[in-house]
Amino acid sequence: MVSSKPKAVVLLSGGLDSMVSAARAIEDGFEVHALTLDYGQRHLVERDSARRIAEKLGLADQVELSIDLRAFGGSALTDDIPVPKGGVEDDVPVTYVPARNLIFLSLTAAFAETRGARDIFIGVNALDYSGYPDCRPEFIESFARTATLGTKMGSEGEALQIRAPLQHMTKADIARECARLGLDPSWSWSCYDPTIEGEACGLCDSCRLRKKGFAEAGLVDSTPYAA
Repeated sequence: MVSSKPKAVVLLSGGLDSMVSAARAIEDGFEVHALTLDYGQRHLVERDSARRIAEKLGLADQVELSIDLRAFGGSALTDDIPVPKGGVEDDVPVTYVPARNLIFLSLTAAFAETRGARDIFIGVNALDYSGYPDCRPEFIESFARTATLGTKMGSEGEALQIRAPLQHMTKADIARECARLGLDPSWSWSCYDPTIEGEACGLCDSCRLRKKGFAEAGLVDSTPYAA
């Protein structure tokens, strides 16, 4: 049976924010298609989480695409650089992957065209985050204009919409949204440097921000942490 719902594509990394964004897209009435990117990151736990989330949420489909950003390096997530464990930094941290969201959104826009989807959901956040420049509202707004100009869909008057429902939320807000939507936090994965035993390290920027959010929200994060 062909769905009568409008279609949307979600950039599904497997992290908490992308999971909540996907659930929000469903709540908004979209038939949701997911794109998950294996970009050469040092661990693939996130990819496995993305598969689990797609199954749990009953998404229309999930496409996995591999691109190897290790060829460029320049990040603790794709190169032999230690992941910082000393607390969230004020400057852009070494876990920043050069132009990652620019690359990811370009691929997601191409995927959206093939699915006939005008709406793209991405879980970027500009409040409690690691200071990545490609998470800022100005970038998201600019990319939406560029994608509309650079696609067949856009040239035919179907402007692409980049939806970032978590853009102005704190991590505590996102934790509350996760609970409101009935999602299990352990379906998702945020850690940059998991232990050999498969636990989240609890000390990297991403773990610290996530733990802080659930603590401030007064909610339990069912993810196991080593520290």
